[in-house]
Amino acid sequence: MKIKKAIIPAAGFGTRFLPATKSQPKEMLIVVDKPLIQYGVEEAVKSGIKKIAVITSRRKSSIETHFDRSPELEQFLKEKSKSDFLEEVKKIPELADFCYIRQKKALGLGHAILMAEDYVGKEAFAVLLPDDIFDCDKPCIKQLIDAYYELKAPVIVVGRVDEEGTKRYGIIKSKQISERVFKVEDLIEKPGPEKAFSDLAVLGRYVFTHEIFDAIRKTEPDNKGEIQITDAIRNLLKTQSVYGYLFEGKRYDAGDKQGFLEATIELALKRPEFRENLRAYIDSLKI
Repeated sequence: MKIKKAIIPAAGFGTRFLPATKSQPKEMLIVVDKPLIQYGVEEAVKSGIKKIAVITSRRKSSIETHFDRSPELEQFLKEKSKSDFLEEVKKIPELADFCYIRQKKALGLGHAILMAEDYVGKEAFAVLLPDDIFDCDKPCIKQLIDAYYELKAPVIVVGRVDEEGTKRYGIIKSKQISERVFKVEDLIEKPGPEKAFSDLAVLGRYVFTHEIFDAIRKTEPDNKGEIQITDAIRNLLKTQSVYGYLFEGKRYDAGDKQGFLEATIELALKRPEFRENLRAYIDSLKI
């Protein structure tokens, strides 16, 4: 079944970016010249997905505004003959067909995904966490979608991490099938180096079938009262195979301040209009 829909969970408080996120969503923080969430949307669109559900909360109305039309701004740009900006602004609401689903209480990523069950129906679907920016020749979620078509089973993206990374991400136990494909045997959420199964971490991109919803419903909340998607995938393993795919490309954890800064600098250096002057500025620093 062709993947036509994507879910982008964006209902959290963004506490790692306080005080910046006190009055604006973390997903709307700017990386170079686009809000963080737009990178995920564009990745989905480049992968052939045109229907996107964003899981939001009460404080996230600016996300909806960003992906809607702005006739007043368009008219202003037209009157000022700012055609380049006008073209960019008009493209944004045409990227995809957007649906917004309100998560009334922050109960974890698993619960956020469950909120989209009616929207997804019986279709297979993609999940993209907006904290993660993937810079890949072939979009990361497209790599997973192609693996799903071949394997005919849910696929999660994995990447290799150091010991510190085992404290921050879910880690898989697996059997290697090919250079980039691993059959998942177990998962553990943020175990630390002593309890980690491997150095393969789950990194914010998923392709699921509708069976994940029953698995989420069967998942007990953790000690914070949240339903972890890692635990839900463990439940899913009882009834069907799940695979990890070692993606090709570069990933930035832009939900972390250090990763956000790295993404801003490195992605700006890839832009012709910034590269020369920005590199000269960096080389001139005496800090």
